[in-house]
Amino acid sequence: MLHHLRPAFTLVLLMTVLTGLGYPYAVTGIAETLMPAKANGSLIEKDGKVIGSSLIGQNFTSDRYFWPRPSVTQPDAYNAANSVGSNLGATSKALHDRVAGTIDKLKASGITGPVPADAATASGSGLDPHISPAFAGAQISRVAKARNVPEADVQTLVAEHLEKPALGFFGEPRVNVLELNLALDTLQK
Repeated sequence: MLHHLRPAFTLVLLMTVLTGLGYPYAVTGIAETLMPAKANGSLIEKDGKVIGSSLIGQNFTSDRYFWPRPSVTQPDAYNAANSVGSNLGATSKALHDRVAGTIDKLKASGITGPVPADAATASGSGLDPHISPAFAGAQISRVAKARNVPEADVQTLVAEHLEKPALGFFGEPRVNVLELNLALDTLQK
């Protein structure tokens, strides 16, 4: 009987080594060689200290900064350990109340006109680091006033940090909130 099971055990061991160790190490090695920053999480450093990733949003609440889109991760906003959608449907009263509350907060902060959809709704993961150009544009006046800088300077920063769709047509134009807020800190006050 062992004679019949030996090839099966050998094959399982061989495939475990190849697919469980060899393949992951090969892919990691290729990624580290070709794109080391992305392979290590697209980390952003300031003064030699890691302050975030360009792939995960952060919760900015001060008027001096651009606000990200809402996050539904709990217990803390943008908690990557709890990345999930809210599972609330379009007819959910809880969702309606949360969106209405967010819109009221944004209107109270000085945003006029229609509120962009991403300003009031969370992304599927709750971790999206980007906002739409419309949401960024709606916040320019508030940020410029809080920092006591000309709106034109803030508008220029937003334009400089506008990311176009991949290959010109995959996705939507977007602005990375963390990178934009770091650039804001370099403006003269």
